[in-house]
Amino acid sequence: MEFFVNCNTSTLAPYTTPLDKLRAAHLYRRLGFSASVQTIDQAVGQNAGTLVDSLINEAVNMAPLTPPVWADWNNSNYPADDDARRQLERQQRDEWRIAYTGALLNNNLRDRLSFFWSNHFVTEIDVYDCNSFLYYYIDCLQRNAIGNFKTFVSEIGLTSAMLYYLDGAYNNGNNPNENYSRELFELFTLGEGNGYTEQDVIEAARALTGYVERGELGCEQVTFDHTRFDAGSKTILGRTGNWGYDDVIDILFEERPNEIARFICQKLYEFFVHPDSDDDAGNAQTIISQLATTFVASNFEIAPVLSQLFQSQHFFDDEAIGVIIKSPFDIYLGMINETNFGYDDNLLLNVVNVSRMLGQEMFDPFDVAGWQRDRTWINTNFIIGRWLTSEVFLEAYFQNNPELFRTLAMDAVGTANSNTSNPEIVVSALVDKFTPKGLLTAQDFENAMSVFKIEDVPENYYGPDYIPGGLGLWMLAVSPEVPQQVFFLMMHLIRQPEFQLK
Repeated sequence: MEFFVNCNTSTLAPYTTPLDKLRAAHLYRRLGFSASVQTIDQAVGQNAGTLVDSLINEAVNMAPLTPPVWADWNNSNYPADDDARRQLERQQRDEWRIAYTGALLNNNLRDRLSFFWSNHFVTEIDVYDCNSFLYYYIDCLQRNAIGNFKTFVSEIGLTSAMLYYLDGAYNNGNNPNENYSRELFELFTLGEGNGYTEQDVIEAARALTGYVERGELGCEQVTFDHTRFDAGSKTILGRTGNWGYDDVIDILFEERPNEIARFICQKLYEFFVHPDSDDDAGNAQTIISQLATTFVASNFEIAPVLSQLFQSQHFFDDEAIGVIIKSPFDIYLGMINETNFGYDDNLLLNVVNVSRMLGQEMFDPFDVAGWQRDRTWINTNFIIGRWLTSEVFLEAYFQNNPELFRTLAMDAVGTANSNTSNPEIVVSALVDKFTPKGLLTAQDFENAMSVFKIEDVPENYYGPDYIPGGLGLWMLAVSPEVPQQVFFLMMHLIRQPEFQLK
């Protein structure tokens, strides 16, 4: 696996060249979990700004997932028998995993972002262990994913999932717990050691006290108890007063706006553009500074920052394409979208389970710092697992309906070549579809060609535009060998280093 130094020197000036297929695919791989041939073809020739505005507006206006019937259940709603209760809880979690995975698959930027924020405002369901809390946590992520970041910070800290996860539900005025206060500064807004002191953490913890009313039934939403609030004077970031929860958020954003903006914009940059923002070869730090200026000027609205970034020459530069390692969810959801083979609930649950095996467990990151992404997705065990599980997905599709593979190839080559006799046209189209910038060397492409041209098809059956004197008896739209050829090629491509990139 080759890792890429960030040599991108392009600016945030608008990218005005009509989108080609390479950059249209790049946009959908980054703003969502890729897209079908048809969606990419529709984007080709469009103005980047117009398309990005459309995708951002769609994300801003999208409603969150419909609440499940158990959204407001507490422990009294479950069976008294422990085994029956746990079985029902597992069924509900699987139901919600399927619903949310479907949202990731279909909702482009909104749920690409909600998933990103779940790895920023981290909670672990294994810790808080309540399905109702899970629902309201995801609802908060979706509603705020492309909204106002200050509002987001305020709301996420009062979700019961977060209050239990970082011990806010035990933060009493007479015995403050500093866990949430520390992560609010260190992980959620400023970054470790960036513009605050240990005393700020201690004082903020006092101001965050009182959200400790947990009910008596279990799995009840946490509420505020004013008798458990520390009403004394606190000094936070140099400001003294009888501060409470809302005051802490206000003080943070009023006293450290530039530090917050830069920390968050760097995370967005590394997620959407390039995992390395500190390389001297490019101008990533300049880009991050400019985005941070936009963030502060827009009063911490997320959409203007993303609009500026996604419409820029920097985002569409060759140096930004194919330089991020796919996460497990990228691998499988991208394959579903790119093949357009269809799916059902069982397949989505398989995606969740396989991704967990490869280090990305939905609703349960490794720890409060989240999945570290990119290079951590690749090690000896994980890379083999990525190959083998991808093969299982393809084999299931092939066994169920081999003709899907012919359709995939015909869609990839386009109408003009839908019955071509030239295998190179087919292989080139599929390589371009499933790898961000093609295969690395000419020999790699020849290897792919060799896989595609199975022994069942004599060499001279391919058309004269490929082999002089060829008979042209092999045709993409009708030859019975085509589904197997495409299947073999796909099985080959998923093991190539270039397939692991987006």
